[in-house]
Amino acid sequence: MGNIYDYYAATDDTQALGVFEDGRIDDPFGTVGLKGVDPYLLLGAVEAHLTGVPEEQVEADPRFCELLSDPQHEGHWLVSLTDSLRDALAVATSGRLQEAAFVWTLAEDGAGQDAELVADFLRRLAELARDAGQRGLYCGMSL
Repeated sequence: MGNIYDYYAATDDTQALGVFEDGRIDDPFGTVGLKGVDPYLLLGAVEAHLTGVPEEQVEADPRFCELLSDPQHEGHWLVSLTDSLRDALAVATSGRLQEAAFVWTLAEDGAGQDAELVADFLRRLAELARDAGQRGLYCGMSL
């Protein structure tokens, strides 16, 4: 059994925390869940690939996987995703997402992952980003 990651949109951090309350995602905007896709390991590299910005710069953004939930809450955490990731995903073609997935699977963090499964996840996350508009993207994690 592994970690569960649920990605969703919310108008702001307060709403995102409300949706996440008690580790139960009840999302009015749609949820993209995929077991095993850790935002820390995947999304910095994907954002860097899609935007052309170095991964170190992406990860320096204060919104990159910013912990929003109580750090003492065992088993459930909520982090924010960057607006630049949301915007890059929203305009990315299926081909660019496939390419980003493939490149990530060649990196150390993605070694051994199935590029097609990762690309499918990114396509679904891109659809959520398009639907989100100006709302923020978030990832709820649970053990």
